[in-house]
Amino acid sequence: MNVLKLIGVLLDYPQDELWQHGGELLDAVNVPNLPVARRTELAAFVQDLLDMDSLAAQDRWLQTFDRGRSMSLLLFEHIHGESRDRGQAMVDLIEAYRRQGFDLAARELPDYLPLVLEFLAQRPQNEVQDWLAHIGHIVGMLAARAGERGSPYRVLFELLLELADGKLDLTALRLRASEEPRDDTAEAMDRLWQEEMVRFGAQAPADDCRPATRGAPFSTVTPQVQP
Repeated sequence: MNVLKLIGVLLDYPQDELWQHGGELLDAVNVPNLPVARRTELAAFVQDLLDMDSLAAQDRWLQTFDRGRSMSLLLFEHIHGESRDRGQAMVDLIEAYRRQGFDLAARELPDYLPLVLEFLAQRPQNEVQDWLAHIGHIVGMLAARAGERGSPYRVLFELLLELADGKLDLTALRLRASEEPRDDTAEAMDRLWQEEMVRFGAQAPADDCRPATRGAPFSTVTPQVQP
């Protein structure tokens, strides 16, 4: 399995099917071009995840990525927030996917980081480097915030930075993250819900309260032949 695909799978909401592929995940950790120390950390993350009850793993994911906006896996959340520019950026990103022969399911948000990584896992290396460089500042802050909060997801973001050959100073970013007000506390969440706009259509919450992300953990973006 491509390392970007693996990181995307591990960052995605851990649906029950993931445990059925535990052996594949552990095998995929042995990426030759990763330093031994990173492979060890990655293997420990995967084993810890597989050792958890699925409900506990899902709750950990929700507590990490679905409380507040600072740890959101929706990239444009960190760039555009709720501005009108976000809608156009979504359209542009969908078009970028389609130009390469890929289309998305109705409920898939194009800036969802695991989806971006799945797409990049099938692209040439120079294109991968370019995309990762463009989102490096976002991934860097996610890595810093995850590290500051003691989240095991830290290793996944740091791996992405290294794959991008980023030169970001994580120590400085950790300091910045430590000075930010937390937005995942009960008080912060109350304020967020009071300010949140009602959403309809593809961005509306699912009836089962799961995030509007991907399907099965080993699903792929459906290739489409363009005329």
